[in-house]
Amino acid sequence: MKLGIVGAGMIVKDFLTMTPLLPEIELKAITGTPHGIDNMEKLQMQYGIDRVYTDIDECLANEEIDTIYVAVPNHLHFAFAKKALEAGKNVICEKPFTLNLAELKELAELAQTKQLILLEAITNQYMMNYQKIKEAVPTLGEIKVIECNYSQYSSRYDAFKAGEVLPAFNPKFGGGALMDINIYNIHFVVGLLGAPSSVKYLANIEKDIDTSGILILNYPDTKVVCIGAKDSTATIRSTIQGTKGSVIVNGATNVLDNFDIESKAGIENFDFKQNSHRMYEEFKAFQRIIAEKDLKEAALRLQHSEEVLRVVEQALADAHIQLG
Repeated sequence: MKLGIVGAGMIVKDFLTMTPLLPEIELKAITGTPHGIDNMEKLQMQYGIDRVYTDIDECLANEEIDTIYVAVPNHLHFAFAKKALEAGKNVICEKPFTLNLAELKELAELAQTKQLILLEAITNQYMMNYQKIKEAVPTLGEIKVIECNYSQYSSRYDAFKAGEVLPAFNPKFGGGALMDINIYNIHFVVGLLGAPSSVKYLANIEKDIDTSGILILNYPDTKVVCIGAKDSTATIRSTIQGTKGSVIVNGATNVLDNFDIESKAGIENFDFKQNSHRMYEEFKAFQRIIAEKDLKEAALRLQHSEEVLRVVEQALADAHIQLG
């Protein structure tokens, strides 16, 4: 993978710390705004990135780049992903893929037309711990209840309360608890059970954005509660409850650090992760999919992302939240 990075914020800095573990990923470029040039040049020196750009079109014109990693604020995902696809580049886009399903479908059609790979960077779907949890679910009997709680008091919430509306709490920028952290819970559940039959979102709304909320996903035989909060905190964990046992995920659904399986025989702890960095397993998979031009696998991943975004749309509509 010959990678061009668009964005230079916290997620990119986190990603770059992991790249030495995947030498197959060649860091060809990083692109950002002119006022971020000093930051990008520091990253260039630290991680051996070939080029620094402040013009996305110049970056996309670089023929050495075959893949663009879109890691800009949520409301810009669609525009930058579309530009990259139109330029003939494969695209890895940070979560949430886009702000609505129509945008994602447009990107998917463009990728299909050009025979390009389009993937959402959503950590949990690629983790070995998640695959092992999926394997364990049938041993739990009938799944009755799933509860996911990802609640973490945001360092930006106090500023928000004081009147400073940063992107994380700005509806125009696609902010809010659902899009930021509860979306990991949605991916976790939809990856296990598929699309729900109905969606209800009970949100705490301040200044037109959800600072926390309880998402209820209804399945014929399973009831699901996904809690995401940026205005309060609690023990972060998830449980899958069946008639013969349960799975307890210790920690957030974007990390899946380890999990317990509880049955009549007792409780046993498991951890199958390949690396401590949460982004390692997804980018290892992305590298393979792109290297092999595995369009079939990419299509399956896109189908999952569409199902998740459909849930998001229904939740936002139910809570009367307008993004973008």
